Amino acid sequence: MNDQTTDRFNEEKSVYTVRGSDQPDLETGVAAIRNVLKTLPVRPGVYRMQDARGDVLYVGKARALKNRVTNYTQVTRLPKRLLRMVSQTRSMTIVTTSTEAEALLLEAQLIKRFRPPYNVLLRDDKSFPFILLREDHAFPRVQKHRGARRAKGQYYGPFASAGSVTRTLNALQKLFLLRSCTDSFFQNRSRPCLLYQIKRCSAPCVDRISEADYAELVEDAKAFLAGKSTQVQKKLGDQMTAAAEAMDFELAAILRDRLRALTFIQGTQAINAEGVSDADVWAVHAKGATACIQAFFIRGGQNWGHRSFFPAHTADVPEEEVLASFLAQFYEEVPPARLVMIDRDLEEQALLADALSERAGRKVELKRPQRGEQRRLLAQATRNAEEALDRHLAESTTQGKILRELAELFELDGPPNRIEIYDNSHIMGTNMVGAMVVAGPEGMRKGAYRKFNIRNPETAPGDDFAMMREVLERRFSRLEKEDPDRKSGEWPDLLLIDGGKGQISAVCDTLQEMGVEDVPVVGISKGPDRNAGREHFHLPDGRESMLPLNSPLLFYLQRLRDEAHRFAIGAHRTKRAKSFTANPLDDVPGIGPARKKALLMHFGSAKAVRGAALEDLEKAPGISKAMAQAIHDHFHPRG
Repeated sequence: MNDQTTDRFNEEKSVYTVRGSDQPDLETGVAAIRNVLKTLPVRPGVYRMQDARGDVLYVGKARALKNRVTNYTQVTRLPKRLLRMVSQTRSMTIVTTSTEAEALLLEAQLIKRFRPPYNVLLRDDKSFPFILLREDHAFPRVQKHRGARRAKGQYYGPFASAGSVTRTLNALQKLFLLRSCTDSFFQNRSRPCLLYQIKRCSAPCVDRISEADYAELVEDAKAFLAGKSTQVQKKLGDQMTAAAEAMDFELAAILRDRLRALTFIQGTQAINAEGVSDADVWAVHAKGATACIQAFFIRGGQNWGHRSFFPAHTADVPEEEVLASFLAQFYEEVPPARLVMIDRDLEEQALLADALSERAGRKVELKRPQRGEQRRLLAQATRNAEEALDRHLAESTTQGKILRELAELFELDGPPNRIEIYDNSHIMGTNMVGAMVVAGPEGMRKGAYRKFNIRNPETAPGDDFAMMREVLERRFSRLEKEDPDRKSGEWPDLLLIDGGKGQISAVCDTLQEMGVEDVPVVGISKGPDRNAGREHFHLPDGRESMLPLNSPLLFYLQRLRDEAHRFAIGAHRTKRAKSFTANPLDDVPGIGPARKKALLMHFGSAKAVRGAALEDLEKAPGISKAMAQAIHDHFHPRG
């Protein structure tokens, strides 16, 4: 939510907190709510139910706070889920707003912040990828983008996945030859890079294309992303015909290849969105306590991907309420399309549309199509939701069985809800990185993955035991600080370590020193011949075990180990790649690209700059005496 909206929701202007006893009890909960009712106004706002510790149980919004909160005191009308919530309620916090739409926006913001156990929760908290066409350079760059949209340029999205963005970026490079390199890479080129050779860039860095011609390519790319692919197709066809008539067959062949790429892209749309320009399509399907929400993202008449979501805390919640709560949270950060299609009518549909319009700063239509192409798209989304939910439930059943077998094999208290897998990566002790990946009943939790740059100067290069100690010390010291009572669900039920007896011993010693003695630890090694399938599993008490070659549990544990290995190697390669291009001048305070380039041009290398005398540094162009002194002091510290 933008800063302006955040400023409008100032909790200090109207907050009421009433506390009750610490013992869970329905009568006590109702009494606490009635105490709050004495101070409540009849105006829009948001309320938070809190337990005896002050943790948020539920966030709700109301057109009239007093009327809405009164409903929680009428216990005979409440479903079991809300009865449990009221019995735990010991305090409430009330925030008033100017309108009900503002209350809905604030409700979504607070749900994402507190993640209460009685609200429907959007599980996938990763930001969605966009394509950014930057406009802060004479030759705009096209790139993938996540996070806050601060850079100047045109943003296109959201895309359902990174893969959808990558495919579209590849198309843009083939079709329009736009650069994807960073500005520093662009400025330091003296000859075209490989992308020019394979016809994916027009090489503006070395003047192989004029600024005007490149600007024309940029406009074509904008037209393509805006859904005007037919216009771009006709233009390329006319240019190819003109080149052929002019006997410029080389140019005609290039245009022919670009035209083929455009035709291929048009033919690979998994969803035919003919007649629909910009729309988000949503459908929900539930079975038992699990709900699936399917989304199609249509922009410019093109399919920008689809995704299935499985929100949490949906048991005993009507599908309409699940969808409404989900949409409010989803669009808290992602800009909505002008048309949002849903597969059912919502109780507060007009209110949600007003809130989304306020959030987007333009009109957003929320509708349930009844006929035509829009209805066909919606039916396709509904079918996808049903199939995705069936697959999810089947996988969950299999996964649950595997986790129960895992708990039995490693003598755990029950099936683990959070498994953390650790691995290290380095080459001859350089660019050392530790990695943690996380798995649970729903699969790999990629949003919880972490990498650890090994930075302890006492850690000897290549000492895997010391690296693992440092990783675990940092991980568990943070856990102890942020969640000493272990209520957040972030504490692991099992640590799986890539290693044998030595690694297990180092891990157990580290945990014992930190006072963490109740987290099970298991090591996995490939055995004497290092053959996959012959893995040995090591327990802290020295026991070892193996699993049959065709065991599903063995395959599952191998996947966990391999995922940690993949993530660790990826983190190491990224760090190593950065070290290859690192320049000692990057660490000097006050040295930007222009001064760095001037120093390198004057002295010839960073090594020469490091060894230069103060007098020589003062003679470099663009370097003042104060800056020369700062550079000299950086490389020749006193003392």
